[in-house]
Amino acid sequence: MIGRFLDRFCTGLRILLGVLMGALAIPVAMQVISRYTGLIPTFLWTEELATFIFIWIVMIGSMVAVWDGTHFDVRLVPDAQGPLLRLIQNGVVYIAILVFGLLFAIYGIEYAEFGSKQRSVMMRANLVVTHISLSIAGTIWTIFAGWRLIEAVAEYRRARTEQV
Repeated sequence: MIGRFLDRFCTGLRILLGVLMGALAIPVAMQVISRYTGLIPTFLWTEELATFIFIWIVMIGSMVAVWDGTHFDVRLVPDAQGPLLRLIQNGVVYIAILVFGLLFAIYGIEYAEFGSKQRSVMMRANLVVTHISLSIAGTIWTIFAGWRLIEAVAEYRRARTEQV
């Protein structure tokens, strides 16, 4: 049940990622058109907006990648064959993601507080809009990695009972 909820949540993140990618095309297109054609005036706020959207795309993309198991995982040794070795191999990765996710979640709050005291130059937007992304990403990484670790332990237990 929890796994299904998290999978649907990740599907929502993927949809949001697609919407943000489409939204990013608008200010970037405005920048290109204004710089190379002169058809529209140069709007400086488009650069800030593109940066804000890009930051969120990166953070949401990292959340999805943690769920998919394609982020933060570099195999230095071949995939383990036995259930225990596979648990250890995957467990180390998930625990590392958990630790760093917790660090991002906790220290991201201070970073967001720092951002809340600042405004962007052109749009005058409060920078907490982008600074909070670290804390949110860290929280989601922690949840996703924790669930994947639980799944890895359950898979190990299943494989162990099948061997007996």
